[in-house]
Amino acid sequence: MLTIEVLFFDGCPSWKTGLANLETALDELGAPAKVRLVQVEDPELAQRERFLGSPSFRVNGADLWPEERSQYALSCRVYAAPEGLLGYPTVEMLKEKLRPLLL
Repeated sequence: MLTIEVLFFDGCPSWKTGLANLETALDELGAPAKVRLVQVEDPELAQRERFLGSPSFRVNGADLWPEERSQYALSCRVYAAPEGLLGYPTVEMLKEKLRPLLL
């Protein structure tokens, strides 16, 4: 079973949509997974967690959309979706990233 962490901070308006899309993707894939919410509350925790922005999705500790950075902060994240930049990945984007991990 996959363990998926959803990292977020309350100031981000997109994390709840990202979480809903994750739940839909898992349901459509028929994938059993444990979803764990990780609230990033301050800049120190953002640095420690290597927080790439809200929402971020990690499977077994690895970000599904990895980026290299030297600084991490409380910020919203954007995703390049077919329809343009969004504040969350679409259901299809999540399914594309999760599908290989289920094999």
